[in-house]
Amino acid sequence: MNSRFRVRNFCSVLVFIICISKSAVSVNEAEDYTQFLLANGVGRTPPMGWNSWNHFQCNVNEWTVKTTADALVSTGLAALGYKYVNIDDCWADQTRDLKGNLRANSSTFPSGIKALADYVHAKGLKLGIYSDAGYSTCSKKMPGSLGHEEQDARTFAQWGVDYLKYDNCYHDGSKPQVRYARMSYALRKVGRPILYSLCEWGEEDPAKWAGEYGNAWRTTGDIKDSWESVVSIADQNNIWGRYAGPGKWNDPDMLEVGNGGMTIEEYRSHFSIWALMKAPLLIGCDVGSASIQTLRILGNKEVIDVNQNSLGVQGRKIRSKDGREIWSGPLSRKRTVVLLWNRSGSMAPISVSWRDIGVSPNSSLMIRDLWAHSYVSMSKRYGLTAYVAPHACKMYILTPS
Repeated sequence: MNSRFRVRNFCSVLVFIICISKSAVSVNEAEDYTQFLLANGVGRTPPMGWNSWNHFQCNVNEWTVKTTADALVSTGLAALGYKYVNIDDCWADQTRDLKGNLRANSSTFPSGIKALADYVHAKGLKLGIYSDAGYSTCSKKMPGSLGHEEQDARTFAQWGVDYLKYDNCYHDGSKPQVRYARMSYALRKVGRPILYSLCEWGEEDPAKWAGEYGNAWRTTGDIKDSWESVVSIADQNNIWGRYAGPGKWNDPDMLEVGNGGMTIEEYRSHFSIWALMKAPLLIGCDVGSASIQTLRILGNKEVIDVNQNSLGVQGRKIRSKDGREIWSGPLSRKRTVVLLWNRSGSMAPISVSWRDIGVSPNSSLMIRDLWAHSYVSMSKRYGLTAYVAPHACKMYILTPS
């Protein structure tokens, strides 16, 4: 580790050592840990998959998880990158076993989590699970991991878990930096690469510190299946763009696409802005009963490719006036993504000049419409105007010709 890197991370390493004071850890171990976070091999692009909460909440069971894994494969979504099958709250028994280990609810997960992970892995997918940095989870239906971090991390690794969503309910009042660091270090010790997603709801500005501990962090409260929620959360997440990058991502919560509370145009906007912001793309609907329109939104490979672009730069809001917005960001190979988003209630023209988005005027650009799957122009030199329907968007990639 060079001296420049050592100085830049000195304060965070000290905080780390304090946070895990219950474990005997040397300075060398702390340095190794920081290096581990940069090279643990997960989250190099935003994670993609499914989570049970938005649609099923506590009505989740083994059959639901298995049929969702099957549906991700049969619909072709898995082949597009939706690999994580994540069980949220309510999967565990209300009490630990006699050795203090977490155990699955025998009524809803009779085969146990290890067998379920084996089933999911056999499909070429990955299994995610949920716990809490408190004494119980947010539903109060299962124990949290506070005080059991190392034990639970070992259990998750033994089961074959690939992703941990770690919530923030019913804790001891200590700082989240303390509690989340303990689980982070515990995961490091088990020797299995587990994507660590911190669900702290953005209350302590986790974008400023969570990249030291995990691969993704919630920047907002819980999403709702409504236009107002999507708009509000997008604006909140936009603030923290400079903290995101390969291996560490701002998380504005899971997708609501397909749950029925918004129009097709609103869902298309929701999916587009999440993709541009490099948010985790975690499906929140019932994949097995999803409509063709829902699958077309979730399965738009051109939009997914923006989200998964190797450059890993979060797109941001460039301009907003009367509900007409321009969002943009750089992509690899000197390309640029542009989103024209109409938040107003009526059809509106939205114009973008290349100067607005940092592209040189007089540039000769190929312009690809990611929802029409066609080229708009091969030689636009100054800018672009599009008429955008209410609550809809237009999404383009600009490629130097």
